[in-house]
Amino acid sequence: MTAIEQYLIDTYRAAQHQSPMPPPPGRDDVATLRALSTEARFRAVLDGRPATHPWRAALHRLLHPAGPC
Repeated sequence: MTAIEQYLIDTYRAAQHQSPMPPPPGRDDVATLRALSTEARFRAVLDGRPATHPWRAALHRLLHPAGPC
């Protein structure tokens, strides 16, 4: 059963019992990924490593393969 099918069943049950509708699947995915990224950067600070944005660091490594400037 897919997530959409389960969501439709849960929505139907909620309507039958006059209870609140469940959130649609995938609604909080971006917020969850952002929270994980923020926590990883926070832990880097606690460990004494630089807390740079991962995309910026990857781009820097691609543009400057010889090492740090």
